Amino acid sequence: MSEAVAISLWDRSATESPYQAGLDGDSACELAIVGGGFTGLSTALHAAERGLDCHVLEAQQIGYGGSGRNVGFVNAGLWLPPKEVQTRLGKAEGASLIDQLSEMPEYVFSLIQKHQIRCEPHRNGTIHAAHSPAGFADLKSRAEQWKALGAPVELLSKDAASELIGTSSFHGGLLDHRAGTINPMGYVRGLARAAIGAGAKVSTGVTVLKLRQDGDLWKVETDCGTITAKCVVIGTNAYSDDLWPGLKQTFTVINYFQLATEPLGPEADTILPGKQGLWDTGKIMFSLRRDNFDRLILGSMGSVIGGRTGLSQRWAQRMIRRLFPALGAVAIEESWHGKIAMTPDHLFHIHRLADGLYAPIGYNGRGITTGTMFGRALANLLSGADEKTLPVPVTDLKPVQARGLKAQFYETVFTANQIFKSI
Repeated sequence: MSEAVAISLWDRSATESPYQAGLDGDSACELAIVGGGFTGLSTALHAAERGLDCHVLEAQQIGYGGSGRNVGFVNAGLWLPPKEVQTRLGKAEGASLIDQLSEMPEYVFSLIQKHQIRCEPHRNGTIHAAHSPAGFADLKSRAEQWKALGAPVELLSKDAASELIGTSSFHGGLLDHRAGTINPMGYVRGLARAAIGAGAKVSTGVTVLKLRQDGDLWKVETDCGTITAKCVVIGTNAYSDDLWPGLKQTFTVINYFQLATEPLGPEADTILPGKQGLWDTGKIMFSLRRDNFDRLILGSMGSVIGGRTGLSQRWAQRMIRRLFPALGAVAIEESWHGKIAMTPDHLFHIHRLADGLYAPIGYNGRGITTGTMFGRALANLLSGADEKTLPVPVTDLKPVQARGLKAQFYETVFTANQIFKSI
């Protein structure tokens, strides 16, 4: 059998071992979980710790979707500033969600410590960098809102940002001391290991074909057998298919691509020396980080286009020359992209699709903390907690109008951005 092709740098560089185990025939459990990413495995871990008999079903490998293709930022909030979250959700519910998200980086890192997950954790914050003077004004407003809530954030001047980032190309930044970076594939594999250790079952290479109710139970029909369960969680987010009618119509798919350089060694010592992750205030977001092997990982919205001499490679080389001209020519070692589920209101949602069937969806590019949070919350719910304890209120499915056309439009704009910035 030929060796599987890595889906990302993280897939190839993670030191947590991959997990594979098939499903052979019919079985029963209390909780069936569709999807072996952050959400599914956090749900399994927390549910198993609460004594629930649960079974994760993953069509490919652990972390195959957005979890293994993630940028790896462990952030504390949403895209939206705090005041906007409260405006859209209501003051009380918005404040509750902000509080929970603020605590999630600490919780993620506590899971990493508790289960000794090998995922290159760095807890030195993340930097939201101003790509323009207008971007810095936005960051100043965000800083004031976060500080009013007591959050440990720091507004960085242009000089202070330059020192932390290693380039003078940005107009300042917002350093969030709550946040950090990880190898996301290492984290999701570690969650799988921890969930199995707590008593959960995990099966890979198993495609769920249909969900149907049979009295008070659910029949989860797969290509390898049928699972009978009391409850089901669909944790597929941006990789949702037609398993449940209407679910994938509730968000617009946006691709996000990344490229990793070869290990740079001491030449990279002045670039993000604290290993903070960086993303900018541009409408077409740019991200930058450095891994434990001194690779630079650059990313933006869109897909990888072309091979070793293709458009995305030229984009990455041009960005490196602009930001870090002293590096000279740098070889690109790996490129990949994944899907983000963007909702019209930039908030994530949780749907009760039927009695005993839940689906959190629309993470808007914040999968690590959000998936972990929803997994814990769903485990609490299915162990007897009230729905009111969920991070967001349960809502009905609401389709995004012309979502296919929107996705095509965005992809065209993102491709044009690569072309423009490659010149």
